Amino acid sequence: MKSSPIRFIIFSLMALALGSMLLVACQRPGTPTASSGGSSSSSSSSSGSSSTSSCPTVHMTDNNFAQSSVTLSKGCTLTLTDDAAVTHIIMNGSWVNGNAEPKQEPGAPSINMTFTGNDTQSTPAWNTPGTYHLYCTIHPGMNLTVTVQ
Repeated sequence: MKSSPIRFIIFSLMALALGSMLLVACQRPGTPTASSGGSSSSSSSSSGSSSTSSCPTVHMTDNNFAQSSVTLSKGCTLTLTDDAAVTHIIMNGSWVNGNAEPKQEPGAPSINMTFTGNDTQSTPAWNTPGTYHLYCTIHPGMNLTVTVQ
């Protein structure tokens, strides 16, 4: 009976290690990593889009995006990374004066992504230049402005 808790701990650690390896293996080449840190400002991400081969990543905290806006090159996908063990549901639209306003602007890809915590997903390609809005349906005020050039 004493070995049962030990087996459970070993199994849990092995599952965690395997999951971590799969997450790292699934990252697309050319995707910015977390080494830039969560303190990156919107100006460093939105003005540094001269390279069309690299599409940006936006990180999410417990209840907000790490930056309020991002600029993409036409044809890029947007990678969203949930850095917290918190559920987020990201959709087209925005929070306005405390009210959720779902809206898919013309030219924006349809976004309906559920994050269960500590996961990463990519949107469909953004092919039409313009300014678009994404929000978390769970966290009031959690808005992201996406500008496609």
